[in-house]
Amino acid sequence: MSAHLELRGLTRQHASDGPPALDALDLDVRAGACVALLGPSGSGKTTALRLAAGLELPDGGTVLLDDKDVAGVPPEKRSTAMVFQRPLLFPHLSVLDNVAFSARVAGRSRRESRTDAQRYLELVQLGAYGRRGAHELSGGQAQRVALARALAARPAVLLMDEPFSALDVALRENMHVLLRDLRTELQPTILLVTHDPLEAAALADTVAVLDAGRLQQHAPTSELYTRPATLRVARLLGGRNEVAGTVTAGTLHSAYGQTPTTLSDGQAVLVVRQEAVALVAPGGPELQAEVQDVRPHGARLLVTVRRQTESLLAEVPP
Repeated sequence: MSAHLELRGLTRQHASDGPPALDALDLDVRAGACVALLGPSGSGKTTALRLAAGLELPDGGTVLLDDKDVAGVPPEKRSTAMVFQRPLLFPHLSVLDNVAFSARVAGRSRRESRTDAQRYLELVQLGAYGRRGAHELSGGQAQRVALARALAARPAVLLMDEPFSALDVALRENMHVLLRDLRTELQPTILLVTHDPLEAAALADTVAVLDAGRLQQHAPTSELYTRPATLRVARLLGGRNEVAGTVTAGTLHSAYGQTPTTLSDGQAVLVVRQEAVALVAPGGPELQAEVQDVRPHGARLLVTVRRQTESLLAEVPP
């Protein structure tokens, strides 16, 4: 149920007089892996997904499944399945027949299709809901059915376009657990679109950061946080601290002291994660700074401190 997905030089231009929606994207999703496409609205995430699914045609580049070029293959013959932000269930069908739909279209008998569909309903923990109408489901249940329907098609690649963004926090976390369990059971290849760095970190093996149609960096989440390739990547991953400085002889000099670096001499920017900043009582050898603001941030506090002309945000326990 998994295949190696490759996007090679994938380009899409929606308007002739505007920038490309996707600009020569190269991306590998190995068989059985989950890669998240992360970026702001308009960054090209959904365009990449639709090109992989065959719902749009590229202006350049190609899509490969297990080294086979499928750029000209229609969506229904690509062995891909897509889960959208909304469940898009068939309202006139029962839950069981929604999941059995792909098998029925493929010519399998109603009994065989329903038996197979029941298995996938069990996998998404809705085994007792088969006789219900689609309109009788909650939002979270409907999205589970949509996921079961996609999986029942036995796609080589599962494409997911912000499938949990419309759910509340608790339901979204439940769906994250479910998807991780399904990956253990079925080992599907997944390309997931999200705008949420926390969701990307929770679900994906690696994260591809897109901005303005271009791939900025593709790496495990830990690397994106600790070694962002660009300031844009750091900002998209929630980084808020950027301190200007000057590099001389392997040392970055800034308002917050001296930091060893491998950068060449010249102007540079020190990027510090807010959760990496610790606050201690004055009087020790640590750098002295003035607290300017304290505000709640969920279960933690965001504290703004200032030294000389540069401010830093620290995320600390209350």
